[in-house]
Amino acid sequence: MKEQALAGMRVLDLTHYIAGPYCTKMLSDYGAEVVKIEKPGLGDAARSLGPFLNDEPHPEKSGLFLYLNTSKKSITLNLKSATGVSIIKKLVKQADILVENFSPRVMPSLGLDYKTLKKINPGLVMTSISNFGQTGPYRDFRATDLNIWGLSGILYECGEPNREPLKMGNNVSEYVAGLYAALTTLSALYYRDEGGVGQHIDVSIWEAFHTMQPSMTLVYSYAGFIRKRAGVRFPWGILPCKDGYVGFFFPTQVHWESLCALMEMPELREKPEYETPMMREERREEVTAIIVSWLKDKRMDDVFHAAQELRLPLTTVPNPEQLLDTPQHKERKYFVDIDHPETGKLTYPGAPFRLSETPWQAGRAPLLGEHNREFYCKRLGYSKDDFVKLKEEGVI
Repeated sequence: MKEQALAGMRVLDLTHYIAGPYCTKMLSDYGAEVVKIEKPGLGDAARSLGPFLNDEPHPEKSGLFLYLNTSKKSITLNLKSATGVSIIKKLVKQADILVENFSPRVMPSLGLDYKTLKKINPGLVMTSISNFGQTGPYRDFRATDLNIWGLSGILYECGEPNREPLKMGNNVSEYVAGLYAALTTLSALYYRDEGGVGQHIDVSIWEAFHTMQPSMTLVYSYAGFIRKRAGVRFPWGILPCKDGYVGFFFPTQVHWESLCALMEMPELREKPEYETPMMREERREEVTAIIVSWLKDKRMDDVFHAAQELRLPLTTVPNPEQLLDTPQHKERKYFVDIDHPETGKLTYPGAPFRLSETPWQAGRAPLLGEHNREFYCKRLGYSKDDFVKLKEEGVI
């Protein structure tokens, strides 16, 4: 197998939950050695979050943890102990990158702020991910994904026009911030390797998420206009068929004629009450009822391919089982099976992007403290007796 793009890079991973682990997952799956530092006995709090295999809670069987921590190594370390802090400093000497997503007050309170770590390793790239950034009046505020959606302004535009705002499911804002953190970390590393020095990266989940929908503030800045919620009704909506849902888009007269041809109902084109997009919108319930009646015995893929032939914009809405069976994903081998000692073989999402010369390769997530002996004894030179003492004292 060819060497991976980030082979040889050493990363200290002081992250938990989603944003930080997703950042370091981007690095580990492309070849970096990522050492996940976890709390003794408990580990990353994500180990306690579902979904769990067979719906049985277990710290080694959390689907969320297993996905976000592929290809990493795990050591346990108590950062609240003086010995634990001294060990981190030893590891920093050997590291290229340190990623953390504690509240901004935590690392300084431990004596592990960037100013201190920079003296130990001037080339260190330290990436800090927090809800609102390392400065400002919101700096120490706690937040959930809902807070970020709301405060970013994006939530204001989501949902039905005549209802309250409605956010999407899942922790989208944290994945966005994790991806930005990985990008900026590699940018800073490139700068260092080109003759510069290390630096501290400040990633605000709030700010990162807002950049996903800048047009709402741009529209207001340019025109003083506050956009309203359009809902899933625009331009027509998601409608049920025999084995799922399809989404239609027919904003022009040509598209409307293509829809009539798709349903083999040319007479609809001749109805004066459906002549223009505005008139069809005024009779939305009538038009929707016609489409739903036609769809009820149709399969998603059949409708999709028939619409393609007519160049009618349309999407299928597959459920997870159907998604795994998508021909495009199968051809590109997007989904991968990864074996784990506690869960056996499970299917995971694959590479988010592909490099022609340096492959993506996801290994399994680590067991809690699985690599303690390797790092404490082989890397840092602790004797067997010292290793036992660290355990007995609750340091690891």
